[in-house]
Amino acid sequence: MAETRALSDEQDEQDHYWMSQALEQARSAAYAGEVPVGAVLVHDGEILGKGGNQSIGACDPTAHAEIVALRAAAARVSNYRLTGSTLYVTLEPCPMCAGAMIHARIARVVFGAADPRAGAAGTVCNLLQTNFLNHRADVIGGLLAAECGMLLREFFRARRSSLPMVDRRLPIIAG
Repeated sequence: MAETRALSDEQDEQDHYWMSQALEQARSAAYAGEVPVGAVLVHDGEILGKGGNQSIGACDPTAHAEIVALRAAAARVSNYRLTGSTLYVTLEPCPMCAGAMIHARIARVVFGAADPRAGAAGTVCNLLQTNFLNHRADVIGGLLAAECGMLLREFFRARRSSLPMVDRRLPIIAG
């Protein structure tokens, strides 16, 4: 599992703030009918890139929230290397996303809910801190995990329920 370390009060406060921003991206993704995962890439207190999952709408299996945020940040700074930045994501990164983070030289990854099926930041494997790759990122897991996990559970519960769907994305809730 990801490291749990004592952080300064200021760093902890900043991490909570940025994770709340990632949660907003996840909520937007859910509203669009996507799996509710959100990501925010921050450098020196400024958002360089953000996004929610877009795989369904874009018909793109690589359009995970982390990749969307990395692409936006790289375009913004005109460089694929995003050294010194922190990526906040509501769900533990999968192997594809972890690989992209390593390639982008992300310094730090903070995630919310652990992913017992595909978590590549310590739950299933830890690609972000392995010795056989040329870069490693610090990992903090479990930040706002209950809220991040609840958003995912509620989304999938609604998808599995008998609620009628509009455009196969948004549930209709009778009032």
